[in-house]
Amino acid sequence: MRKLLAYPLTIIYFIIFGINLLVFHPVQWICFNLFGYQAHKKSVDILNWFLTRSLHILGVSYTFKVPDDIPSHVPAIIVANHQSMNDIPPIIWFMRKFHPKFISKIELGKGIPSVSYNLRHGGSVLIDRKNPIQAVNAIKEMAKYIETHKRAVVIFPEGSRSRNGMTKPFKTKGLATLIEHAPNSIVIPITINNSWKLLRYGKFPMGIGVHITFTVHNMLKVSQHKTIELIKLIEKQITDSVIHE
Repeated sequence: MRKLLAYPLTIIYFIIFGINLLVFHPVQWICFNLFGYQAHKKSVDILNWFLTRSLHILGVSYTFKVPDDIPSHVPAIIVANHQSMNDIPPIIWFMRKFHPKFISKIELGKGIPSVSYNLRHGGSVLIDRKNPIQAVNAIKEMAKYIETHKRAVVIFPEGSRSRNGMTKPFKTKGLATLIEHAPNSIVIPITINNSWKLLRYGKFPMGIGVHITFTVHNMLKVSQHKTIELIKLIEKQITDSVIHE
């Protein structure tokens, strides 16, 4: 019965999701080209509020609390496990005061209304996974960007999404490059639970009635740790809070 109900709800969700992307694409263009970065960021924030709230159609609820003692005007590296593409809009919305940017695969830089435009113009970087030199150089540029502008970058060190909620071993190269080239940054580890359940039936229909939790851990200062030790600490913080079912 639950899966049967998921079919019509998923269709409604996909329609609303697509309308949001189509509407905000020209909105982003206008904001970016006529009013600059701050206006464009605001449009992206609002888009991701709509994308986050549209999942309520599927009965999705969220727990996402950011500790008050994390400063927002310093370079930051947000590190999280990755369970579905639906991890991203809540991070953009609930962490908006940190100006989160993304390290994304180059394929997402074109063809997706709103999403591709934001990745190309909003401060994120696109990496070619088949070209390690390009990828490392792009990550170095991102580290320089967050240091200069006091903004945040989001990285999912697992490299690909978990299909069952179980964390995969961290791929350390990208995270280590960020840490080593953004020495004044803080690290904000986040553990995501249950978003994989939105794909429990595959891409269609989507799971319904899911409660997704984002546990934002205490920040870590890059300057107080050696790179390898810091990565191990981050991975332990994140994986220890993953719920295994």
